[in-house]
Amino acid sequence: MTATTTPPATLDAERTDLLAALATARSALTHTARGLSDEQAGEQPTVSALCLGGLIKHVASMEETWMRFVAEGPSAMSYDLPDGVTWADIAAGTARAFPQWMIDHQNGFRMLPGETLAGIVEHYERVAAHSEDVIASVSDLSATHPLPEAPWNEPGAVYSVRRVLTHIIAETTQHAGHADILRETLDGQKST
Repeated sequence: MTATTTPPATLDAERTDLLAALATARSALTHTARGLSDEQAGEQPTVSALCLGGLIKHVASMEETWMRFVAEGPSAMSYDLPDGVTWADIAAGTARAFPQWMIDHQNGFRMLPGETLAGIVEHYERVAAHSEDVIASVSDLSATHPLPEAPWNEPGAVYSVRRVLTHIIAETTQHAGHADILRETLDGQKST
C-alpha cells in the first residue's frame, strides 16, 4: 500500500491533513510486511499472539467498523452478549458462551487457514479507499454519534467524525510500532 498524499482538491485542509496522516500510518504498517511469505506473515515470533498479517487484518477491520460508525452511528457496533452471559462472566473468563463478534475480534489478530498476506493487504487497500470516500462525503467533521453501550465506553460518550479519524490514526500508528518489533524479531529487518 502506498501513502496517498494528495487527496482530492475538493477536500478542506483539515480533512486533507487527517487523511494524509492516516495514509502515512497505513503505509508504515503495511511496509513492515513487504517481502514476507504468507508463512512468515502468520508467524508469532514474540511471546504475544500477534503476527504481522493479523495486525494488518485487525487494523483494516477496525477502520472498516469505525467508518460504518461514521455513516450509521452506534448500530454499526453491536456488543450483544449471549443469553445468560454477563460482562462480569466475560471478564472472569467463566462465560459459558462467547459472542461471535468477540470470536471474530480474536481471529482478526491472526492469519486463518487459506488467508494470504496479499489478500489481507488488498482488503486493507479497499477499506482505505472506502474510508476516504466516507470522509469526503461527510458534511461536517464535528458531526457526532453516541458510542454503543460497552464496558470500555463511558456511558453517554459521543465521538465526532474528527475524533474517529484521530482514533484510527492513533491505533494504526500504535500497531505499526508493534509490527516493527515483530518484523525485526522475524528476520532482523527494520521497516524504516
